[in-house]
Amino acid sequence: MPTIVLLALVGLAAQLVDGSLGMAYGVTSTTLLLAIGTNPAAASATVHLAEIGTTLASGAAHWKFGNVDWKVVLRIGVPGAIGAFAGATFLSNLSTDAAKPVMSLLLLALGVYLLVRFTLKGLRTDRQHLPLRKRFLAPLGLVAGFVDATGGGGWGPVGTPALLASGRMEPRKVIGSIDTSEFLVAIAASLGFLLALGSQGIDFTWVLALLIGGLIAAPIAAWLVRKVPGRVLGSAVGGVIVLTNTRTLLRSDWVGVGDTPTEGIVLGIIAVIWIAAVTWSVRAYRLDLAAGRGDVVAVGHGPAEPAPDDAPELVVADTDPASPSR
Repeated sequence: MPTIVLLALVGLAAQLVDGSLGMAYGVTSTTLLLAIGTNPAAASATVHLAEIGTTLASGAAHWKFGNVDWKVVLRIGVPGAIGAFAGATFLSNLSTDAAKPVMSLLLLALGVYLLVRFTLKGLRTDRQHLPLRKRFLAPLGLVAGFVDATGGGGWGPVGTPALLASGRMEPRKVIGSIDTSEFLVAIAASLGFLLALGSQGIDFTWVLALLIGGLIAAPIAAWLVRKVPGRVLGSAVGGVIVLTNTRTLLRSDWVGVGDTPTEGIVLGIIAVIWIAAVTWSVRAYRLDLAAGRGDVVAVGHGPAEPAPDDAPELVVADTDPASPSR
């Protein structure tokens, strides 16, 4: 019973983060399952079975709040499902530990870019009128789906930063579209695992516990992503990517300092920098809002048109003339 309660709480926390930042449900849940002794394939299968329900609920909530671009969902989700099925079949027969450091290094570089880009320059709006092309979304979906199935998580960490870096979608729509398309990925990965493994090693009570926690958090996260400014979301997502992938690299055979004071010091320094970056982004956003910048008023909190009753109050509250140099 303590394990089941713990899994439900992890499912709730993981979905709250995933639904508001576009990543972390699979990584968080899989990490816990591996820590209590589940083999990698069974852990990934358990998480993906739970994700069928959580991503459906999350997608419905994001759709209700206007956070979904359905063209992007289909163009990235269908290739993602193909990649996930292939990845599930692959993982059922082979360990991918050797590939984790390489992927983490690539994601780390992208995370640093996002953290610096959103913290220092804010939300890019000059390209949001441009469409995302199939030749970009299809390969991205294939890779993200394969990584997601083989690593027990990765759809968000690969897909979210790539779409954010393109500058062609609002952060809230990036997160909503990625979360919604993950439903297709979860179904395909689950089918792949069930065909390759059967139900061997899968505890359906654990699946249910993760699912219940995720279902509770899904609508809360979809509402939250509309309320957090895009600039702050970008800095937050970048920090998550940098922190998690640095941890993976430190624990890999390349570095080999996992569970040592060195790991704690490095991660602690990154956490402090991350907090400072988010704080800077919040302050810069509030100053831009007070100055009445059109792009911030239009897309800063997520909705295309902020509520009229809220705008005067926010502008009056943020009248500090000091402005950080950006």
